[in-house]
Amino acid sequence: MKKNTFLLLCLCISSIVFSQEGKIAFRIDSVMKQYEMVGVSVAVVKKGDLIYTRSYGLKDIEAQTPLKETDIFRIASISKSFSATSIMQLVEAKKLSLDDDVSNLIGFKVRNPKFPDKVITLKMLLSHTSSLNDSEGYFTLDVINPEKNTNWAKCYSDYAPGTDYRYCNLNFNMVGTIIERRSGQRFDKYVKEHILDPLGLYGGYQVGALDASKFVTLYEYDSATQKFTAAPMAYNPRTSEIEQYVIGYSTPIFSPTGGMKISAADLAKYMTMHMYFGNYKGVRIIKKKSSRIMQTPVSSGEEGYGLALHKTKKIIPGKTLTGHTGSAYGLYSMMFFEPKEKFGIVAITNGCNPVYVNDFNQPLRAVVNVLYEELIK
Repeated sequence: MKKNTFLLLCLCISSIVFSQEGKIAFRIDSVMKQYEMVGVSVAVVKKGDLIYTRSYGLKDIEAQTPLKETDIFRIASISKSFSATSIMQLVEAKKLSLDDDVSNLIGFKVRNPKFPDKVITLKMLLSHTSSLNDSEGYFTLDVINPEKNTNWAKCYSDYAPGTDYRYCNLNFNMVGTIIERRSGQRFDKYVKEHILDPLGLYGGYQVGALDASKFVTLYEYDSATQKFTAAPMAYNPRTSEIEQYVIGYSTPIFSPTGGMKISAADLAKYMTMHMYFGNYKGVRIIKKKSSRIMQTPVSSGEEGYGLALHKTKKIIPGKTLTGHTGSAYGLYSMMFFEPKEKFGIVAITNGCNPVYVNDFNQPLRAVVNVLYEELIK
C-alpha cells in the first residue's frame, strides 16, 4: 500500500472514531440537560473487555470541578451484590449454607412472631423473601434484636417468610454481620481481601481507608425549588463508631446494604466477573455454580430477584438484563449486563431530576440506551 493511501485510510478511520465519540458526547449532553444531571460516569463492556469509559459534567458544583474517570462514588444498593458474592465464597468454603437458620448465624432470635415456627434462612435474606421490613430502620442491628428493641416485632411483615418479596435494607446489613461472624474478618476488610484486591479494583466500604480527594460529591434534588443540595453524610467516616467496633454486631456501620465506594470503570470490571459467571480474565472469584445461583430468580420481585441480582426487560427494549440499581443521598446508579450476548453497562450520576419511567431512573435509563445504541447495537 502506498504511503499516501495508508495515511488517507488512517485519517478516515480517525474521522469515524472521533465522529462516534462526538455523537455519544452530544447525545449524553442532551440527556444531562433534559434531566438537570450534575455529572455522570459511564463504562461499557463488550465481549469481556472494557471498551468505553467516560465522565461528563461536574464532580463538585461549588468548586466547578469536572468529573473524572478515576473518581469514586458511594454506589448505594449495587453494594448488596458484593455482600452476596462474599456469602457465596463462604458457602464454597463450607463455612455456612444458604439454608442455614439466620438465628443460628447472627447470635439472636430471628423469627416472624406471626409465623414463629417458620425458619428464616440466609437465602431469604439475600433474596428479600425473609418477610423483614425497614419500618424500624436498618442502621443498627438493635432494631431487630429482641433484647435491644421493644418494638422488634414491627420489623416483620404480615406474610410468612419465603412466600413473598419485599425489598429490605436490613436484610443485607444482617448479611454483612453474618460474613463477619463466619469469616472472622471485619466486613470491609473481607470484601477488600477477597473481591476487590484479586480483581485489582480500587474502592471499599471504609471511608477513612480511601483517598478523600476522589470522592464525588452527591447532590439531592429538591423538585420544589429545582435546586441541588450536597449530601456530605454519604461519606461520613464514622471514626468514633469504628473505634468502638464490635465484630459480628457493629457491621451496619459500614453499610453492607449500600456503602461500597468505587469508580464506574472498576464497577464495570466487577460486573464483568458476574457476566462471566464468577471469572474475570482468569481470576475466579466464585464458582460458576455459585454465580448462576446469584443470577437465578428466587421470587418474581423486580421482574425476577435472585441473590442481590435481578432480571429486567424494562431498560433496553428487547433485552433481558441482569444486574442491580442503587439510589441514596441523591446518587443514582445502574449496573446491568446481558450474560448471553456478553455486554454490560454501568452508569452513575451524582445528582439529577429523578424522573422514573417503568420503575427505573429515566436519566440513567436514557444514558444506558445511548451507550447501547452507539457502542453495542
